[in-house]
Amino acid sequence: MKKYSKILAVLFSFLILFSSLTFCVTADELSEDEAAPLTGVTINVYNWGEYISNGTDGSLDVNAEFTRRTGIQVNYTTFDSNESLYSKLAGGGADYDVIIPSEYMVSKLINEGMLHELDFNNIPNFQYIDEKFRDPAYDPECKHSVPYTWGLVGIFYNKDHIKEAPTSWEILWDEQYSGKILMFDNPRDAFAIAFSRLGFSLNSTDANHWEEAAMLLKEQKPLVQAYVMDQIFDKMESGEAWLAPYYSGDAGTLVDNNEHIGFIFPEEGTNYFVDSMCIPITSTHKAEAEAYINFMCDPEIAGANMDFVGYSTPISAAKEYLSEEAVNNEIFYPSEETLSKTEAFTTLPDDISTLLDSLWAEVKMGGPGDSLTLILIIAVFLAIYIWIIIHKRLKRKRELM
Repeated sequence: MKKYSKILAVLFSFLILFSSLTFCVTADELSEDEAAPLTGVTINVYNWGEYISNGTDGSLDVNAEFTRRTGIQVNYTTFDSNESLYSKLAGGGADYDVIIPSEYMVSKLINEGMLHELDFNNIPNFQYIDEKFRDPAYDPECKHSVPYTWGLVGIFYNKDHIKEAPTSWEILWDEQYSGKILMFDNPRDAFAIAFSRLGFSLNSTDANHWEEAAMLLKEQKPLVQAYVMDQIFDKMESGEAWLAPYYSGDAGTLVDNNEHIGFIFPEEGTNYFVDSMCIPITSTHKAEAEAYINFMCDPEIAGANMDFVGYSTPISAAKEYLSEEAVNNEIFYPSEETLSKTEAFTTLPDDISTLLDSLWAEVKMGGPGDSLTLILIIAVFLAIYIWIIIHKRLKRKRELM
């Protein structure tokens, strides 16, 4: 009897699992007023901030729609950098089912055995991913990742103060705009700009190239108003800054909202980035996570999502659900000529990563010379402080005598 009970229990469990996984297939048969029964499963999704359609301003609430169609609930949280995502995963305390890192971080996570291989039987909508995104250098054959968005890095400029549209990264070193230039507070992106100016690969493993790029960034530092990330929007909109590098998806929104701001891709070339959906090796709901990835690759869902987010989609069929203005916008979908001069990041060797961190610290502090000056100033003040203490003690001792 126990033997048959075990068999029945296994079959029952299998049926529950099977029914939960087929919601994503049969969900299209639901009317807009219907909802799939809840499965009791909640997946944890970890994404960049402001990077999904959430129901505001009349947009589609993507996560709510996924739950309606599949019965799988979503616990959605955000991160602000690939490095903070990595720290969470490497620390061992994270419990995520779907994460959305950039290409070089995907490569790093694969190399360190931190991602599941995907079962594409559960992701039939992968068929809609454009061919050019299916065999990336950072994850050959997309075994561990499915592209979510892509874009390029370019330059914002204030048309009121910069009458002719810039064409080169060189403008970020132009002294006539001193104090009006913003720069990435992100070492990989900042060095990529210097590398583009110097004509080096963005993934160079030559230490001399990194030293040379650091010198160029140190030359720029006196002209930089601030090293920032999202603060770029407020500073550019208010006119506090006139020049700033940033990502094309966000650029489209800012340019649309402000006629005084333009955006260009420099002629030297730039970084081409892809953010992808992955499943950490620690995920306890892999099949449900794959159902989520499959849902996000539905052209209609991808179109509604990117219509809100503003980034470019790797699914051409999704463009049917985007405005014609967005599809024909060079910021979102650059020409092949522009794309031919781009390069995606790959994971750097450990020694180069360590060198990058050290050089970035020097750039932010103003270089080794300024660091030495600071140390000398602190030493002088410390010596004076010690002399004052000793002098007071000697004076008190004499008074007591």
